[in-house]
Amino acid sequence: MAKKHKTRPAIRKIGKKEYERELRRLQIELVKLHRHVIAHDLKILVILEGRDSAGKDGTIKRIVEHLSPREARVVAPGKPSDREETEWYFQRYVRYLPAAQEIVLFNRSWYNRAGVEPVMNFCTPEQHEAFLRAVPHFERLLVRSGTFILKYYLDISHQEQAQRLRERRTDPLKQWKISPVDDAAQAHWKDYSRARDSMLLRTHHEDAPWIVVRADDKQQTRLNVIRDLLMRIPGRAERRREKPDQHVVREFRKSLITKGWLAA
Repeated sequence: MAKKHKTRPAIRKIGKKEYERELRRLQIELVKLHRHVIAHDLKILVILEGRDSAGKDGTIKRIVEHLSPREARVVAPGKPSDREETEWYFQRYVRYLPAAQEIVLFNRSWYNRAGVEPVMNFCTPEQHEAFLRAVPHFERLLVRSGTFILKYYLDISHQEQAQRLRERRTDPLKQWKISPVDDAAQAHWKDYSRARDSMLLRTHHEDAPWIVVRADDKQQTRLNVIRDLLMRIPGRAERRREKPDQHVVREFRKSLITKGWLAA
């Protein structure tokens, strides 16, 4: 593999007022999008993955904040039950998939088996390999049955993760986020990087591509994920296709790893 470059392109900082103004504008567009989804019986599945403290909760909150709670659902799967441990791996997730007129957002998903599970030895190497082989076929079945899939990987740096994990311990409003795997997140940084790279390389495909987000700046992460989502939902050719900042969001390709765009 080619040597990784150390320099990553800078992300423009924005002020609080500019952020709030742009967020409101984009959330209005999200409401319009949701009306379009309902009117055209679309089934939208949005997957957000990333390391601990990458900003998945905050990004999802801004996406669904003003959407109809009847047709917009957030799924955050917990530890599988004893019964679920005996099921076909994808079975525990199928029950949460969107029906017509719905947007479902997964705060972590079946991709647990590509990240935290192999790193923390919660699955066997054989189970991990079987998952990587199966998931593109599973997602193609969903797409061909009418489900539109958007997969976002929120990528933060080692230093930014350390800072956010420290904040969890000192901020009483964030302490609910503390989990037993927080310490492992930093201790196993390289292991998580290797698992991320393998996941992106082997599960990025035309029917459900990975969209990679540089997530050190929370404000730019939220704004640009929403911009990308608005751009990709089908059937809205009548609105201006507003592209996200390419310093923040890009569709995955191997060079993002080899040239150091992703955190090493």
